[in-house]
Amino acid sequence: MPQHKSAAKRVRTSAKRRERNKANKTRLKNIVKKVRETKDKEQATKIFREATALLDKLADKGVIHKNKAANQKSKLAKVINKLQEEKKA
Repeated sequence: MPQHKSAAKRVRTSAKRRERNKANKTRLKNIVKKVRETKDKEQATKIFREATALLDKLADKGVIHKNKAANQKSKLAKVINKLQEEKKA
């Protein structure tokens, strides 16, 4: 139990932030999964743009590390490029 007024406020604010971060991370996991599961290149590219924007936003806010965002964008781009190759073959 917090002994000071400021400590009580800290508990409240950190709880709010934890919930918000948790929701954002779940949203991110779902959109990344959606990109990986999509077989249509155009659809995957559209979802990839949304995922990229979300990754950048979360990295800027400090929810995830900027290098993690960069790595995930790179891996998703590889998945989309592979879809393109499969279409040609």
